[in-house]
Amino acid sequence: MNNLYSNNHPIINLYKKTSLESEIVTQMIYGDRFCIINKSSKWIKIKNEEDGYIGYIIKKKFILYIKPTHKVSALFANTYKNSNFKNKIAKLPYGSKIKVIDVNHKFSKFQNSWIEKKNIKLLKYKNKDIFKNAKIFKDVKYLWGGKTFKGIDCSALIQICLNFNNNYCPRNTDQQEKFFKKNINLKNIKKNDIIYWKGHVALALSNTKLVHAYGPKKKTIIMSILKTIKLIKKTANLDVLSIKRI
Repeated sequence: MNNLYSNNHPIINLYKKTSLESEIVTQMIYGDRFCIINKSSKWIKIKNEEDGYIGYIIKKKFILYIKPTHKVSALFANTYKNSNFKNKIAKLPYGSKIKVIDVNHKFSKFQNSWIEKKNIKLLKYKNKDIFKNAKIFKDVKYLWGGKTFKGIDCSALIQICLNFNNNYCPRNTDQQEKFFKKNINLKNIKKNDIIYWKGHVALALSNTKLVHAYGPKKKTIIMSILKTIKLIKKTANLDVLSIKRI
């Protein structure tokens, strides 16, 4: 079972155990590469090749790996059966990867679906501001293990932005905090620095504001850096572990 597969479903939950009652540890989005470790009658144990995460998914039909050409650059993008705005099929999350096989004036075709050209970029495209799109997740609900417009957690917000710009990023906060090496003092913080607490992370939008998927507020929210540090200390008794610069 060493074949590489492409996720051909908009969003797939990865569970910690073979139960729908189990914790959702992360998600795969459309176009993510994965390999199958083993199978049962209802479940597949997989390794997500994008970040090495291992978990269990419900058994579905998947396709062998297809090398993508483009990626979704909007918070989500509708897909259609034809190259018009009728017969909507699904919504692909930000960062989903597709192989375009045909184009017309407004639409691009992939697999058996069409997507608006304005909502995709070439796979090699990078934002000059690596976290430019973090704010599109503002007000998206907080969801443990989530990484899409339907719900996202704090570490996924960091990962999804870096992945979009073709940069590797671990999935969990503790892994990220170890992975990024350059440490910054709070007094020197600036835009795109990353603030880590135990089990939590936020992205600096400036030297005074941050954005984070914040469980207690149940959504992705923009807050004052200093007020957030004080609030997390007060409510969770957690100090900042480190501030990282990429």
